Amino acid sequence: MRVLVAGREGQVARALRDRLPRDGHAVTALEPPELDITDRGRIAAALDRAAPDLVVNAAAYTAVDRAEDEPALAAAINRDGAGWLAEAAAARALPFLHLSTDYVFDGTKGAPYVEEDLPNPLGIYGRTKLEGEQAVLAANPRSVILRTAWVCSPHGANFVKTMLRLAAERPELRVVADQLGAPSFAHDLADAIARLAPRLVAAPSGDPGFGLFHLTGAPHTSWHGFAAAILDGAARRGHPRPALAAIATADYPTRARRPADGRLDCGRIGRIHGIAPADWRVSLARCLDALLGPEKE
Repeated sequence: MRVLVAGREGQVARALRDRLPRDGHAVTALEPPELDITDRGRIAAALDRAAPDLVVNAAAYTAVDRAEDEPALAAAINRDGAGWLAEAAAARALPFLHLSTDYVFDGTKGAPYVEEDLPNPLGIYGRTKLEGEQAVLAANPRSVILRTAWVCSPHGANFVKTMLRLAAERPELRVVADQLGAPSFAHDLADAIARLAPRLVAAPSGDPGFGLFHLTGAPHTSWHGFAAAILDGAARRGHPRPALAAIATADYPTRARRPADGRLDCGRIGRIHGIAPADWRVSLARCLDALLGPEKE
């Protein structure tokens, strides 16, 4: 199978470049200038050159706070580009897989969100990602949208690497404890996409395997709980363990509002595709091994 991945150096794109060839799939991962999803006219040419069986969109504008000041750029990538890429895939009778986010919700439900819950994004990033979902589903009926959250890996900028950097610089870290969700590691998302790929390629339009799905790690936690696990894991690998203080969102104001409770219910992807959330604590250990080396005896 030939898979075209939009995005090359992002966390999930890098994980897909590593994971898919292990199942015998040929991966072409492109980013500008080879594939600029904000240029509708060049998307078709890139797809024709790659001649894929499946298109995966791992490209996104993810700077949540900066998006408040760059709404046009966020929309060009997250909404227009996603829709145009799905449209080009549909024109070639290709299935399409798109990554989205828990930020499409406002976090006020008080329980994990299911796919049928009404989105209500709080900021530009979440709004443009929601509009991208809508554009994708309108353009290509053979689409899967995976909503995920708190993506981490040994590569790129993410919460794990930020905590490790700050732990080396400060005696105490202050981390928000009243925002809930679940870490999702890029290699676990890549494993899920590798499992989905053959079915999506074979399935006709209308197959229940298409549509909206939630997929994060498990169990649910807070940013503070996640930070504690990171620092404990680093300490077991011989690194300093600073004190960790729990703070409220109000104590750490940001340009964009975040959903206070972005927990996602991942039951639907289990029922339809047999995919269960990975234990993020196991995946964190794997990530820390890659970044810091194994635990000390």
